[in-house]
Amino acid sequence: MRIRLLGEITAHVDGVPVDLGHERQRCVLAALLVEPGRPVPVDVLLERAWGDRLPQHPRQALYSYVSRLRQTLAGGGCTVPRRPSGYLVEIDPLDVDLHLFDDLVRRAAGPAQSDDCAVELLDAALELWTGDAFGGLDTPWLNGVRRELHRRRRTAQQRRDDLALRLGRHATVLDGLLARADAEPLDEALAGSALLALYRCGRRAEALARYDQLRRHLAADLGIEPGDELRGLHERILRAAPDLALREPATVVPQQLPPAPAAFTGRTGELAELTAAMRAGPDRAAGPIAVIGGVGGAGKTWLALRWAHEHRGRFPDGRLYVNLRGFDPAGEPLAPAAAIRSFLTALGVAAEALPAGEQEQAAAFRRLVDGRRMLVVLDNARDSAQVVPLLPGTATVAVLVTSRRRLTGLVAAHSARPVVLDCMSHADAADLLRVRLGAARVAAEPGAVEALLPLCAGLPLALGIVAARAATDPHCRLRTLVTELRSRPTRLDALDAGDLAVSLRAVMAGSVRHLPPAAAELFGLLSLGPGPDIGGPAAASLAGCDPGGLRPAVRELLDASLLVEESPGRFRMHDLVRLYGIEVAAGQAGAGPAVERLLDHYVHSACAAAGRLEPLRDPLLLPAPLPGVRAETFGDRRAALAWFAAEEQVLLSAVRYADGAGFHRHAWQLAWALVYVLDQRGNWHAELDVHRAALRSASRLGCDTAIGHAHRGLARAYTWLRSFDEARVHLGAALDAYRRLGDQAGQGFVYRNLARVSARQGQPGRALADDRRALAMFEAAGHDHGRAQTLNALGWHLAHLGEHEQAVARCGEAIAVQQRLGDRHGEGLTWDTLAWSRHRSGRPAQALSCYERAVALLRDQCDRYQEAVVTEHLGDAYAALGRRSEARAAWLRAAGLLAALGHPDARVLRAKATTDTH
Repeated sequence: MRIRLLGEITAHVDGVPVDLGHERQRCVLAALLVEPGRPVPVDVLLERAWGDRLPQHPRQALYSYVSRLRQTLAGGGCTVPRRPSGYLVEIDPLDVDLHLFDDLVRRAAGPAQSDDCAVELLDAALELWTGDAFGGLDTPWLNGVRRELHRRRRTAQQRRDDLALRLGRHATVLDGLLARADAEPLDEALAGSALLALYRCGRRAEALARYDQLRRHLAADLGIEPGDELRGLHERILRAAPDLALREPATVVPQQLPPAPAAFTGRTGELAELTAAMRAGPDRAAGPIAVIGGVGGAGKTWLALRWAHEHRGRFPDGRLYVNLRGFDPAGEPLAPAAAIRSFLTALGVAAEALPAGEQEQAAAFRRLVDGRRMLVVLDNARDSAQVVPLLPGTATVAVLVTSRRRLTGLVAAHSARPVVLDCMSHADAADLLRVRLGAARVAAEPGAVEALLPLCAGLPLALGIVAARAATDPHCRLRTLVTELRSRPTRLDALDAGDLAVSLRAVMAGSVRHLPPAAAELFGLLSLGPGPDIGGPAAASLAGCDPGGLRPAVRELLDASLLVEESPGRFRMHDLVRLYGIEVAAGQAGAGPAVERLLDHYVHSACAAAGRLEPLRDPLLLPAPLPGVRAETFGDRRAALAWFAAEEQVLLSAVRYADGAGFHRHAWQLAWALVYVLDQRGNWHAELDVHRAALRSASRLGCDTAIGHAHRGLARAYTWLRSFDEARVHLGAALDAYRRLGDQAGQGFVYRNLARVSARQGQPGRALADDRRALAMFEAAGHDHGRAQTLNALGWHLAHLGEHEQAVARCGEAIAVQQRLGDRHGEGLTWDTLAWSRHRSGRPAQALSCYERAVALLRDQCDRYQEAVVTEHLGDAYAALGRRSEARAAWLRAAGLLAALGHPDARVLRAKATTDTH
């Protein structure tokens, strides 16, 4: 039941109005509800409801009204008992709008509440008012309470307006401020807020006129002048004081720049040239675009980041950065669509809110940055075609591009300003070595330093590698390095045949040449890894040795600065170092088998982890791994989840690499293993990407089992993304593949997927038909796990169709099979269905115990996503019982679980817990 006192007194049960009787009966109800749960003595009730106009037989009249109210309120679950100290109404205070108003205002004033949230809470509180409190009811006591409530309403309005003005939302509150200021023309605080809002909305003359009108009112009615604060505001408006202009802040200010380079030296001329290039001309419709071009290793990113950090004050609305991997030696350039998705995420767009199409995503990006003072750094671009889709096209956003190519198309078509980065000057290169080696070391061997500089060709990366070797070995003489560089070819032939003019081969070869044989071999092999980094066990499989035997070689590579340990046990190569490593690996006879060992490692480890997470899922029949593969094993679900969290980006890259390199079996099997973890995180776009690659590989193999799995994976992602037509197309193709195989269980799972599509489309009848086909297939195949899943799903569809007795029966059958199989995870999901049916059939109290059992089972299985889903359902059941605080607590717990997974639904649930007023 919901009762309104902040306006005409009304009550509703499930949205249906309730007749509260005539005026005096509603006075009695109001007198009781102002203090719900607290007995009101009879004499006090009489005074509150009648004042000094008592009826002839007041107590009998009161008893009659209370009796009628008992009957009226009973339909909404409320009682009106009599206690020794008087009458009271037993109702959740938050079901009465007066007390919900006070609760929202109190929460808005909490010390941990942000201004944004406080405004939302105050807006929700003020929206509860539909007129004067208690409508037209008139007794001395009610009139006094009405005046106090009006004061509290005005205080909340003023607090909301102050916060809104602080947040720059002057346009939003202006109309309300003006209306209230007209109604209370002598309220100086209200007048001041109205003047400030007018000024910030560009209506300065109107603000000044309104001040003059107020001054005349005060003089005529009270014989006084405006107070000091209002006069001061008037003076600041007259002179357009800068502090009055508050720009509405952006919701999210992205800060994606990597750290500023620590050992930057020289390049003063190039920095000045870049500053000039990034200065927008007065006639430009788009913002400035600068392209830093030059040879690989010339320090383009170094210069770009130095400039960006020095000038960050020019871009208060944020700095976006992406590495376009245009010359990544072990992978393809980053697609513009992927870069735009990363920008949208940084700008605060949730995964579930991403537009479906690439063109729509690009349009959303341009719309979000339009008019904002921002910098976009596009690092390591392959060509103009990769950059053009990322241009924001607004005059306030500057774009800084780095590339080994000249990007003449960007210069010609988009007026980009080129900044050519040549080798460092002799003086600047000497300064860099001095910074890296220390002045004492340089002074001890000045001739050797002079000889090193031309051998390094003035390239910062080459100078850095030489300095690192010398610095990490105090006994290494600089003249020894000079001899090594002179005795070998001093340049890599080409990092990119298009525009590379200088080679780093001599520097890299000199480092590798001093490694022990095992470390040098490992250097070449590590460069072949498909992902951004590699873990220790995977590196051991790549090398075909045990992890303990690998550690000495890894330490050698770390010491030589050819490898970076970014976190314990995870290693990364710089892209230029990796490129040289690939050339080294090309001369190693074991490179081909090493890559296959690495992919075997990922497939067997991923399938083992997937088996821990879904132990009753039909496993893949994997061939034995190559000798030397050290596939990882997992003791429990937590270990499997932790491994997937660490390796997710590597595995996604491995699918694409395997598809492109002809390892087609590995590609589709890795995609199969990734389904669960991508679902858990709501990473459905990645799920699409890997299953597209899986389908290509499966088609090349001509393997119907692989084709069926790939189509089902694509359909699953499309279903989550609400692209239902695409999902059905892929499920039709999967069904054809399983029919060719005669695989009844496979067909059963396809019908299960079709039912999920129908359910998400809000078509429980169609879903029911599909799952009945699935059940028939599973029964024919003798597949108990699939049968149990489907029985649970049938219960869900039947409950949505209102067939609750049948739903409960199907759930009971499912639980019996699941308990026999030891499927605690599936059993938890079925208890959720059972609880949902009881809740929707009007038995929320019975549903609670079922939900709690489901939560316990899923928590025990470490399925945080499904635990969150069921915990939300539990909160819904609490809400149906009027237990609001417990409902909100459950919703917040569910939101926390999803947030820990990085799932997009976390925000939706948190909003539900914050704004629920039912």
